[in-house]
Amino acid sequence: MFKDNSGYSPKDLQFDDEGRLRLIEGVTKMSKAVKSTLGPSGQTVLIESPNHTHGITVTKDGVTVAKAVDLIDPVENLAVRMMKEASDRTASEAGDGTTTAIVLTEALVCNYYDMVDSESVNKTNVLREISNLTKDIIKYLEGISEPLTDKRLLDVATISSNNDTAVGEIIAKVYKAVGKDGIVTVENSQSSETTFETTHGIKIDKGYTAPLFINDHTRDECILEDCNIMVSDAEVSSVLQIEKVLNHIIPTGKRLLIIAPVSQQVTNTLAANVMKNGLKVCIISPPNFGYKQHELMQDIAAAVGATYFSEKTGDDLSLMEPTDLGIVSKAVIGRESTILLQSSDNASEELSKRISQLRVAVKKEKKKVEKEFIRSRIATLTGGIGVIHVGGQTDLEQKELFDRVDDAVCAVRSALEEGILPGGGMALYNAIGSCLIDDSDDNQDRWYAQEVLSKSLKAPIEQILINAGTSFDDIYDFEWTVKDGAPKEGYDVKNSKYGNLIDMGVIDPLKVTKVALQNAVSVATTILSTNAIITMARTYSSTES
Repeated sequence: MFKDNSGYSPKDLQFDDEGRLRLIEGVTKMSKAVKSTLGPSGQTVLIESPNHTHGITVTKDGVTVAKAVDLIDPVENLAVRMMKEASDRTASEAGDGTTTAIVLTEALVCNYYDMVDSESVNKTNVLREISNLTKDIIKYLEGISEPLTDKRLLDVATISSNNDTAVGEIIAKVYKAVGKDGIVTVENSQSSETTFETTHGIKIDKGYTAPLFINDHTRDECILEDCNIMVSDAEVSSVLQIEKVLNHIIPTGKRLLIIAPVSQQVTNTLAANVMKNGLKVCIISPPNFGYKQHELMQDIAAAVGATYFSEKTGDDLSLMEPTDLGIVSKAVIGRESTILLQSSDNASEELSKRISQLRVAVKKEKKKVEKEFIRSRIATLTGGIGVIHVGGQTDLEQKELFDRVDDAVCAVRSALEEGILPGGGMALYNAIGSCLIDDSDDNQDRWYAQEVLSKSLKAPIEQILINAGTSFDDIYDFEWTVKDGAPKEGYDVKNSKYGNLIDMGVIDPLKVTKVALQNAVSVATTILSTNAIITMARTYSSTES
């Protein structure tokens, strides 16, 4: 790259076909690297990766492959960067479908250029019609979707993990245990085995404030049965502030967990009484900070049936009564986290109302970070928490498996949110006959848009068949249209047979397919509407060692 002392940076400019062809070349190279991973017969990709052990990454994860691609040609690389954005957005919104998004992007770009770019048509109008028709396709997909049942949960988990039955079974077990609104996270295991754990209760990412509260030294935990819970964001700076609560707890031998900021003096006083007098008390700090702390503390209070005393609303701790305390069947307080186990009859009308409000809020929220925060709050209140610990014989194996498990977990969550479709690319292919065949339409721009989309929606199923060592024409050797009442018919590549794909367990989450298509159309139309490309001028030199 050239830059003189004055800060002047010359630019390279590309126009019209010359620039678009280089963009298309970048799209093609990117897609070729990624699309071999698609479907049950997808292959692995070997990536030089200095940040990983031995400088190698082996993966079937489309987004991992996409992130690794950077091309020397600056114009081609602009296309690559745009496709990375499509795959990243798809992964961010739906958790899976990155490879499908890239395959669709390439198909849209190449089919448009082959059919439209050389014709004397209004290209802007054609691109606009493609975007409009995409909305019709989305409506069609939503119309044929169906809710994810427990029976089909295993199928989604298995397919999304690249047909790894063992992984699919683990994910299915975890989701069945934590429920629809549960939180499932993926972590690296310290062993070669892949295991999971679930907790039915409230998990708080805060542990005891002093080791003197520990009463189970084999596990370094404080365990309190039939435990009262105090919830406040106001600092307890004097024992006198909670005198009424302590006078209720101490004579009866009851257990108390204080979730509040507590001064060091009060902490030392209570800890000393735990050691000397057998006081059954423990303290943890409030989780998180700022507005999130306030929301989480309200959630915890609602879940355990406590009255939340907040500094923000001017509540006076000295007025707290024993009736303001919540209760759980068991509290397990560790070094870094706390689990509150609830009895099934603890649910209150206030708690149910709060859960309903949060479910509405998560649907309306657009930001991924905030959406995940609300989901975690729902999981806190519904008591579903699962952790999958991914193992491996080598770091390479563990990394590859981690990516697949993480994708599958996200795919199941997407399926739980919006339902499922027939998989294997068939839902998109069937949309052709339902949304794009209109011989009565005299609008030339719309006709071209229909033709581009018809050829492009066929691309995922074609690539799946290619990766399986066959072709579309070999499998669908007749004009395949949506049969009356049977939009879910298709070919199961893995088992080499025709039938109802959902019944056969060949399933895609609606959200994954929908988001992949939307992002592919967005990137493709941006590339195809480009008429001028400006890049930094570059100079390259080769040296012999």
